[in-house]
Amino acid sequence: MKYPARSSYPAALATLALAATVSIAHPTAQRNAGAAQPARSLAERIVHPRAEGGYPPSGGHVHGGANSMGFSALFNGGVLGPNFNFMHRGEIPPGAGIGHHFHNTADEMFVILNGEAQFTIDGRTALVKGPVGVVCRAGHSHAVYNSSNETLQWINFQVSVNAGVSDAFDLGDDRVGATLDKVPTFMTARLDRELITAGRRGGRGGRGGRPGGPARAGAPPAAPAAPAAPEGVVTRTAADGSQFASTWAYLRQVLIQPGASTPAMAHDDIAEAYYVLAGNGTVTVGTETAPVGKWDAIAVRLSDTSSFTNTGTEPLELLVYGVAKDMDTKIASMKRR
Repeated sequence: MKYPARSSYPAALATLALAATVSIAHPTAQRNAGAAQPARSLAERIVHPRAEGGYPPSGGHVHGGANSMGFSALFNGGVLGPNFNFMHRGEIPPGAGIGHHFHNTADEMFVILNGEAQFTIDGRTALVKGPVGVVCRAGHSHAVYNSSNETLQWINFQVSVNAGVSDAFDLGDDRVGATLDKVPTFMTARLDRELITAGRRGGRGGRGGRPGGPARAGAPPAAPAAPAAPEGVVTRTAADGSQFASTWAYLRQVLIQPGASTPAMAHDDIAEAYYVLAGNGTVTVGTETAPVGKWDAIAVRLSDTSSFTNTGTEPLELLVYGVAKDMDTKIASMKRR
């Protein structure tokens, strides 16, 4: 999905009306633009949630979709390396959606946090029920429509195949009334909490015990510099690098029990974005520590170190997006699995 932050949404409607759009920004310029910003504390860099209903429809039709919806950017381009484009959070009201479109140069994944949505990949539509991630691999058309009576909460994450290059090609199809397949003919990743604890403990699997593995793909790649699994922390890989054409390395779930902490992880090769699905705790990045809670988003850049502690009384549940610094690094991590 290619759209700007909500503050500039009206100006984008003319752009989205075009059949195709391509943007090219040199990754060095992205990094330099980020470096020019004043240094902010960790607490200031954490993006805090809006309440349900906090993303009102903004007018217009995203990629020619039905009716209108609302969203905002959690993180923008370059935050997780040169190939990273954005991480967005929003709501799709009943009867609204995102129209059928292509990204030929970027991978996306929509995470549906609640309810159910009609999702289309390459013209085939099926009902998917949250919590679930749907892989929209570069070069494959996709759309989403909310046919239910419940407002959908969603996250969208995009990583380019070639750093600094993104595109969109709209098909002029809102997918309203599309024929539904009984079973999805595309890649999905179930994100139910029960699947995290179903994986056996021990071994290498990110921040905790060995994951149960991707829902619809091969075994996960080895984690970047992951220490031995601590007690009370379990990790599961929901989608691995083989499912993405870009430097996107994985999507993981982490469950931290009350009082438990993850070991400090060095992000020399893979940057990560964390989204708190449930619970409360603290995150430490470098020498700074700050509180986190439900629906907070945290970006951990390359060369940083990070760890989490559950300071609450309920499990701290994290969704983790990993983006490798380049394709060679991603491929090497997949070969180590």
